[in-house]
Amino acid sequence: MKVGSARGRPFGVVLVLLVVVVASCKRTPATGIDQHVTNLGSIEVTARLLEIPGEFPSNELYNYAFILKYRVLVVHRGEIKEEDILVGQYNPRKPRSDAEDDFSGTVGGDLTRFRAGDVHRLALAAPLDEYWMGGIIDKYFDQKGVRYWAFWTNRVDK
Repeated sequence: MKVGSARGRPFGVVLVLLVVVVASCKRTPATGIDQHVTNLGSIEVTARLLEIPGEFPSNELYNYAFILKYRVLVVHRGEIKEEDILVGQYNPRKPRSDAEDDFSGTVGGDLTRFRAGDVHRLALAAPLDEYWMGGIIDKYFDQKGVRYWAFWTNRVDK
């Protein structure tokens, strides 16, 4: 039998197909861009969630906005002068796609969980109290500055 005969070809074909399949499954990095984040609110930013100041309370008793601190990386639309901003996220225990209800108005996004250090693309408006009149948990109450309302929050790959 000759070296390199047809007996070895099926293995080679399978190997090539496997490489092609694996290469085609490579995930496209999330940019956070969609029609909601680019159109809702008056401000659009990409920002890093700096910290979560404590546990999010349960949603069983009442609906609330929880203030989170972000570091602005890029302003895409509107104007923000501060490097760090305070943003109200409605019922943050829920994935953004499930957060909207009869009380919230339009809120959403593809973010499933808030984690300090993650980067988000946000559609915002200010001041928060023009968009949300319910409970607000603000552990930054001693810090002056604008509180923004998050209409839409999408994940961005770092």
